[in-house]
Amino acid sequence: MTFRTIITHVVELINLLLPVLVGAALLVFFWGLVKFIGKSGDAASHADGRSLMIWGVLGLFIMISFMGLISLFGSDLGLFVTGLPFLPE
Repeated sequence: MTFRTIITHVVELINLLLPVLVGAALLVFFWGLVKFIGKSGDAASHADGRSLMIWGVLGLFIMISFMGLISLFGSDLGLFVTGLPFLPE
């Protein structure tokens, strides 16, 4: 097994997991939004909703940045020629 095949398998595994993780981060954000708006009279629930929204946005930012880095390194190493590795060729 060469280094190129190992990296290709790792990228394929990440490409399978990334949409699930992005979906989970979106759910966390929207759950925080519901808590933030729905129970705005309760200060503790309001703060908890704001915290969930911040973590959801932070998670989305990290994962989208990670997708960009994978795309950059993959194109530099010649693993794939399309722009984004998580889209089918």
